[in-house]
Amino acid sequence: MTRRALLRLAGLLAILSAVVLPATVRTAAATSATSAPAPAAVTRAPVAAGNEPLAAPDTNDPNPVILVGTGGLTWSDVDAKATPALWSMLRDGSTAALSVRSVFTNTCPIDGWLSLSAGDRAAAAGPGKGGDRSTRDPCPAVPTVDSGVVPGWSRYVQAADAKRFGSKPGTLGETLASNEQCVQAVGPGAGVGAAYVSGAVPRYAAYDASQLTGELSRCRVTLVDVGSLRDPADLPPGEPAATASLSGSGGTGSGGTGSGTSGAGAGSRAEQAGVIDKRISEVLQAAPSGSDVIVASLSDAGSSERLRLVAAKGPHYGSGTLDSKSTKQPGLVQSADLTVTLLHAAAVPVPTGLGGAPLYRGSADDNSESAARDRLRGLIDFDEASHEVHALVPPFFNGVVYTQIAIYLFAAVVWRRDFGSTDLRLRLLRIVRRVAIVAATVPASTFLANLIPWWRFPVPMLAIIASVGLFVAILSAIAFLGPWGRRLTGPLAAVSLATLLVLGIDIMFGGRLQISSLMGLQPVVGGRFYGMGNVTFALFATSAILLCIAVSGYYVKRGQPRRAALAVLVVGLAAVVIDGSPAWGADGGGPPALLPGLAYLVLAILGIRMTWRRGALIGAVTVGLFLLVGFVDSLRPTEDQSHLGRFFESLFNGGAWDIVVRKLEQNISILFGNYRLALLVPIALVFVIYILARPTSWGSRALERSYEACPTLRPGLIALLVMLTIGFAINDSGVAIPANGAIIAVPLIIAVSVRVLEDEARAGATTRAKRRG
Repeated sequence: MTRRALLRLAGLLAILSAVVLPATVRTAAATSATSAPAPAAVTRAPVAAGNEPLAAPDTNDPNPVILVGTGGLTWSDVDAKATPALWSMLRDGSTAALSVRSVFTNTCPIDGWLSLSAGDRAAAAGPGKGGDRSTRDPCPAVPTVDSGVVPGWSRYVQAADAKRFGSKPGTLGETLASNEQCVQAVGPGAGVGAAYVSGAVPRYAAYDASQLTGELSRCRVTLVDVGSLRDPADLPPGEPAATASLSGSGGTGSGGTGSGTSGAGAGSRAEQAGVIDKRISEVLQAAPSGSDVIVASLSDAGSSERLRLVAAKGPHYGSGTLDSKSTKQPGLVQSADLTVTLLHAAAVPVPTGLGGAPLYRGSADDNSESAARDRLRGLIDFDEASHEVHALVPPFFNGVVYTQIAIYLFAAVVWRRDFGSTDLRLRLLRIVRRVAIVAATVPASTFLANLIPWWRFPVPMLAIIASVGLFVAILSAIAFLGPWGRRLTGPLAAVSLATLLVLGIDIMFGGRLQISSLMGLQPVVGGRFYGMGNVTFALFATSAILLCIAVSGYYVKRGQPRRAALAVLVVGLAAVVIDGSPAWGADGGGPPALLPGLAYLVLAILGIRMTWRRGALIGAVTVGLFLLVGFVDSLRPTEDQSHLGRFFESLFNGGAWDIVVRKLEQNISILFGNYRLALLVPIALVFVIYILARPTSWGSRALERSYEACPTLRPGLIALLVMLTIGFAINDSGVAIPANGAIIAVPLIIAVSVRVLEDEARAGATTRAKRRG
């Protein structure tokens, strides 16, 4: 075992001791943990086509790597005739959609270059409170290097420190310099990207096409700013349409010192793209033979956030997709990968804590024109799906919230015994039950909808509604029409199992359905690209517990509590493994929330009373398993690690506190900012606690009868409440967990309770009819 692994194991044992051993041992363990040195820097291995690692680059290899940075371009701007240089990169190189999300909602050109410099999220401060910036604020200027220094550099460093992402502008340049590798910067943005932590840029030149040949041969790593496209139709108010221009061919423009950015000059979107493409062509012609050239659009074109383009061509990149292990999504990478790729190409150790991984050629393809068009269609699909769904998410969740509230109110009315005649009440109860079950099929249907390319239709909103509706109809038919549809918990089991299978299988096969889905991961936001996000976990874990209720209730009613407990363990632990496995769900906050709920349900089924001591033991075991999985994940190569392994490392390199504080701030922001989603949490809790749980309430009578019909329903609901509460407390954006859990749980609980009332009303009507007869 390596020294790095031994240090982590010692730290893990110290933390576990602090959780489960007596106080005297805890003190000694905590001392040893704090005295352990930080892990050494990690060198990441490059990867070639077919995901096979290449040999580490020879430090004496003269072949350079050139990053051509631009901004605002998407793959829809690329055309064989209008942008021939970009088309050649598409045809002959490796390509991907690029997530450029930095600190703020939209990424300005200065943000893109600062993020490249830091290897993580960084941005210039805005005019708002705490340096915040809105999409309506003009982009800060990209400064031009003056006397070998980036003007205002200290402000960029302060802005990065204030946002607690752990990013340090200057990481790229400083790491190269400390390993005796130089970096040449050409153009203002490149100067920002190549700066040292002090803001110094020893090798800088203005963009001049006639001088490129010499400048591209001076250092192992070269950054070139060819200007950023600023869409006149999407500019924030107050930003002039005419941006400061880099020079065209043969000129020596200063660029980027005006009110906007290092731009491609005034003009339409297509005209600016043509200017940028011409500069890219100049760089390709001047690049030394054998160079790896990476073209990356580092920023947005205005107020709108979108996926951008990245392409690489050279000895390490042939025709095909460009992949990264940081996203685990073929053809989708993030801007942090670019920094790691440059450091790796220079054969220098990559500092720990950077959020990216080296770019590599994934699936190979031929370089024919027809193959290039097919790849372009796929790349545009990635961007359009992400862009279209992002705008639809807020109205979708608003509709879900209002629909849920309507179901609650309708149920509250028909639950009353004195409401209408028996026939009318039966019809209304049947309607409520069916509507509730249909509503519970919506979450799984939003993922299945991505099996249909709805974003290609003329009206994407109508297309996605129709796609979701199609799968709602299919899942509802399964819930109603099978033999289980006539049983009390049959539809609950069917919908829960369907949701569990859809989400679980999708996660195990890479999470393709949840990317750019209404309730899945949004690559344009860049928070997660794989595994279980908070929304997915809430739906998955809630479905797992509901399925456990249905299955265990079946066995308990037949006097088989041990089989019921075993069934809960099988279903629950399978869900925990899928959620927590670094290769699948990679969810750090999920298992600590799900395991205690499952443990409570198992103990309740076996008739074992929960005590403080047993609760503390369950908590200790849960924390221990979380740390153990994090430790094992941290032993994997850095580019293969998930969020679990990186967080475990942060416990020892000093970054854990910043992560915790940042996630807490996000939770508070969502709780008080997204008021409609947050509104669903107290309403659902009031509905469950006041209407259903109070012994004297009219709603509780229905639930009490449901408890009798399904004996594990009460402990199951308590287990669900435990899971949702812990999930809310320990996860960033944790308010999304109970809110989205309620989306599927409350309608299905209502359906069970209404079915009990429906059976009673039908039996009462039959009895009265016999009496009259």
